[in-house]
Amino acid sequence: MPRYLVSLLLACSAAASAAVTSFDQALAEAGKRNAPVLIDFHAPWCYSCYYMKKNVLNGREWQRVEREAVVLEVDADSPEGAALKDRFQVKALPSYVVLNPQGDELGRISAERTRAQFYPELTAITGRNTALMVLRGRAERGGKPGLEASREVLDAYLARHDHASGLQWFAALPEPVRLEQQADPRVQRLLARLELQQAVAGKQPEACLATGARALAGQLDCDSAYDLDQVLQCTDGQPVESRRAMLAPLRAPHDQLLEQRVLGRKASCADVRTAVFVAADYYQALGDSKAEAKVMQRAINSLESKVFSDPRADRNASDNLRVFYEANGDDDKLDALLLKLIAVWPEDYVYANRYARLLAKRGQHQKALPYFAQAAEKAYGVNRLKNAEAWTQSLLALHRQDEARQVVAATLKANGPWFPDDAARLKKLVTAS
Repeated sequence: MPRYLVSLLLACSAAASAAVTSFDQALAEAGKRNAPVLIDFHAPWCYSCYYMKKNVLNGREWQRVEREAVVLEVDADSPEGAALKDRFQVKALPSYVVLNPQGDELGRISAERTRAQFYPELTAITGRNTALMVLRGRAERGGKPGLEASREVLDAYLARHDHASGLQWFAALPEPVRLEQQADPRVQRLLARLELQQAVAGKQPEACLATGARALAGQLDCDSAYDLDQVLQCTDGQPVESRRAMLAPLRAPHDQLLEQRVLGRKASCADVRTAVFVAADYYQALGDSKAEAKVMQRAINSLESKVFSDPRADRNASDNLRVFYEANGDDDKLDALLLKLIAVWPEDYVYANRYARLLAKRGQHQKALPYFAQAAEKAYGVNRLKNAEAWTQSLLALHRQDEARQVVAATLKANGPWFPDDAARLKKLVTAS
């Protein structure tokens, strides 16, 4: 066990430290306690964050994390949160970035995990007390410690969505070490996933098919949905036959994953939403419209009774049902659910804003206005500006320019100097009118 954790456990006071509210405060506390820092990046609209809050970040295991580390909760939509998100190159929410007391990154976990996945991953990161820079040096020396270090380094680059740096780093390893490590199945998959990210970024459909086939080789797991989604998006519009030839062999393992780990009785994948949408897109790509419709309806059926009996009990499930209704064109059910969600979560802006945007999208601008106004009472940070932008567009569509200017002026005053690009776009709406 690392020295800083041992000293912490042996300390007279094992109580969790007082909550920290800024990055500088977190680092100061970490230095004082010789403890790691865990930055929890989240946002109020993040359905995966709802999952983590309810199912993972609680209980004895989380209490131990709060005792042994300095936990900094970061709302990525707040001014400081947005700055930290850029600083640490956080590309997805939720993300959990772990630093040593000096502020060097030890590793990160990106996207939701089940409890059984999250805590072992977090323990592995905090337990090594080794910055990524040190791990890269260890990897260069080869052997079993070098292989383990390479796995961790590549995994860190993958979590950062930094394919260019990851692939460049691995290619620069001493040739004997690189060849030895390339024989490891886990390294092979990590490299394939990084190469898939690279092919997607470069908009190279043929490379997406080739690297996707390697990234998705073998038994599929919960992360496979993300890889398959990248392949589908990257190859959309490509010749149907060549695309299906690559995708067809995945049918049996994909169906098995869906049945056993996503929609089955013993489902164990945290991100049901992505898995269902990717499955629908996958079946569409194969030309199987019946399977496409079936997976969406099955997902809806699995959630309806659970959500409508108590929509507040599981916000992740409620939000999943919302997007499944919208994707399925169940407008009446969608409206009824959104009104319930607005009622049970009056403390934030999210569902009032979502309903207002939906109404505006349908051209029902007059009906949308009170919901934009309701959302404005709770919105903050960048979402204050985004809500005002959509609200202003509805007012302009109704030829209510004076009210639109009032909304813009009040919002810009409340926003101050933050988020200049969003503020300029909002201001431009009434300047042009």
